[in-house]
Amino acid sequence: MSWERLREVLATPNEYGFLPGVELVDNPYFAGATCAEARNLLPGDYWHALLVLADADVLGSAELPVVVVDLWGEPGRCIRVVAAELWGIENNLSIANMDFDEFADAVDEDGVFRDF
Repeated sequence: MSWERLREVLATPNEYGFLPGVELVDNPYFAGATCAEARNLLPGDYWHALLVLADADVLGSAELPVVVVDLWGEPGRCIRVVAAELWGIENNLSIANMDFDEFADAVDEDGVFRDF
């Protein structure tokens, strides 16, 4: 898998037309950073509910399980989410329809959220 494939998946609407509201940043500044380290690298005016990271595990898997870092509810809590389902977390957190823990509690045995 590649960065280009991840970009393609995130730019493809689901069957209902939903997309994640994310800004893709290709910045080596975050390379190798843990969830906590990445959170600490964010600018002070960063206002989003979550941070999404693409590490080697993401790009090496067909499901592209991105790392999602909670920044509001339990700041620093991380889960993996298949890229095709990122829209659900981002959309619901951005309108305060659901909390991060609802998604975290629904991860599969391998620690990846795929859907409810």
